[in-house]
Amino acid sequence: MSETKAKTILLVDDDVDYLLSTQTRLKAAGYEVETADGVAAAKEQLERRHPDAAIIDLMMEETDGGFGLCYHIKKHSPGVPVIMVSAVTAETGLDFDASTDEERAWIKADAFLAKPIRFEQLQRELNRLLQE
Repeated sequence: MSETKAKTILLVDDDVDYLLSTQTRLKAAGYEVETADGVAAAKEQLERRHPDAAIIDLMMEETDGGFGLCYHIKKHSPGVPVIMVSAVTAETGLDFDASTDEERAWIKADAFLAKPIRFEQLQRELNRLLQE
């Protein structure tokens, strides 16, 4: 019997505390995790390895850096599901989602979760997108 290979998640956020805590929880849930602390580091990671899914923050070095990174991922690896996470609603009052085809078309993400995120919520979205 062969063992199933753990799914690899690319986790991108400029908040080091969020990166570390989420990485720890994802590893405990059985995922391999690659981290990047910004858009440039994420693009370098993507050159070396294609993840099974990506979790990216919206606001990093640039306010909309996550949008550009999401577009980059979808252009180069269209089959990689992307979960965009952000505290933009809490910080700005702007409210948007990725629940409709139209929203997903311009956001390019497969799901959007507002921070703070319960880990169970994140794991549920990963399971749905990876169809485990």
